[in-house]
Amino acid sequence: AEVSHVDSATLDKNDLVSYRLFKYEMQMGLEGLKYPTHYMPMNQFWSFTLELPQLGSGSGNQPFKTVKDYDNWLKRLSVFPAWADTAIANMRKGIATGWVLPKALVVKMLPQLKAVVVSNDTSSIFYGPVKAMPASFSQPEKERLKAAYEKAIEAIVNPSYSRLYDFFEKEYLPKARASQGIDGVPDGKAYYQYCIKYWTTTDLSPDSIYNTGLREVARIEGEMNKIKDAVGYKGDMQSFVKYLNEDQRFTPFTSEQQILDSFWGIKRLEGPQLRKLFNDTPKTQFTIRQTEAFRAASASAEYNQGAADGSRPGIFYVPIIDPKKFNCVGMTTLFLHEAIPGHHYQISLQQENKGLPMFRRFCWYGAYGEGWAHYCETLGKELGVYNSPYQYFGHLSDGIHRAIRLVVDIGMHAKGMTREAAIKYMMEHEQITERDATAEIERYMAIPGQALSYKIGQMAISGERKHFEEQLGAKFNIASFHDEVLKDGCVPLNILHEKMEEWAKRQ
Repeated sequence: AEVSHVDSATLDKNDLVSYRLFKYEMQMGLEGLKYPTHYMPMNQFWSFTLELPQLGSGSGNQPFKTVKDYDNWLKRLSVFPAWADTAIANMRKGIATGWVLPKALVVKMLPQLKAVVVSNDTSSIFYGPVKAMPASFSQPEKERLKAAYEKAIEAIVNPSYSRLYDFFEKEYLPKARASQGIDGVPDGKAYYQYCIKYWTTTDLSPDSIYNTGLREVARIEGEMNKIKDAVGYKGDMQSFVKYLNEDQRFTPFTSEQQILDSFWGIKRLEGPQLRKLFNDTPKTQFTIRQTEAFRAASASAEYNQGAADGSRPGIFYVPIIDPKKFNCVGMTTLFLHEAIPGHHYQISLQQENKGLPMFRRFCWYGAYGEGWAHYCETLGKELGVYNSPYQYFGHLSDGIHRAIRLVVDIGMHAKGMTREAAIKYMMEHEQITERDATAEIERYMAIPGQALSYKIGQMAISGERKHFEEQLGAKFNIASFHDEVLKDGCVPLNILHEKMEEWAKRQ
């Protein structure tokens, strides 16, 4: 109501973008309230019950530097039982109205909840801050906090997670739905169209996205076949993928540290070329860490943004179950996406930009944010890091992975494709194990439409670049192009297009 009184004609460029974004955010938020998504407050991929142990581990975003930090965390933890009870109450409403998760996902949540509950307080992930207590704390404070943390684990963490586990096992699992797609809930078709708009910031139809996916899968498969032939491999693509998955030359590691060191090596290698592709780079520090054991089995590699004030670095998390089975083929493209220049550059520059109002410094649009990170994978040759055909094949594998997402996400949520058929389609078209394909497909089941954002966004940014390279010729400057894409933070794709058109006129 307030924003309708603003005369947008009087606003400068930056404020006009802020006005449009604010209006868009409010409209999308209001539209989203039509759908009772709070009846499904948890899933196996995104859930507060997975975030809470990260925060409480002592090595996550929650600070544990002062006595006050330690007491603050206990206050926050004290309301977790209320969160758990609210989630259960809402899920009961979901059972009554048909807004429930698919059975296949609930089965995966049970071991996640069980893993947090431990009989010995000191082996709990929530005991981490006690083990890492600063030496500067006085002895009485140390003892008080130790006792308080043990009590919190015993009286808050264990009972709440046990209660959620019992609810899911005894009450929710029998009522979970057999359908895979979100069209299996009441008004699910309309909700999925909303999800498409939410994640892609476009009005694209399910059919048009599905057909784009099929075309991209075919195009990238052609590129992959060229690599297979170039390295002199004689078998078909499936046996080549099997060779890349199983041959020991592609699993060269014996320790977790070697894997982390290898990622640091990619950063060193790309360093000199980054300066040619970007004028503006973030001040936020960056580091690489192994994903915590409690969530590694179901986690993907991910980027955890740094603090806007520079007090905490951006963190690239790598899940390592068994270093001897860690495949190196996709490492470079993964680093370009999740770390530098992907999420770390984009998110850090946005947060650091004090010329933007606060809501814009921290807003997120999947099509722009994931589209940018996926676009960064295409910069590997310019950055000098796709120095072997196998690393480039890893990049194409990631590209086809994002194209497959268009097919299976739309397939499951709008075209009746089963979970099993989606897993099979993924395994037929990319280098992936059945375990990983299953985790991916179940992720798309949990978050309808999110998987569409990567490819839709990347194709938009790559399309803008190609268009302006042709239009501007010698006046096209790649660093200036990248700076312009990033300087206003996350925006819907139509606004990105408009501002890039204006940038081109200035060139």
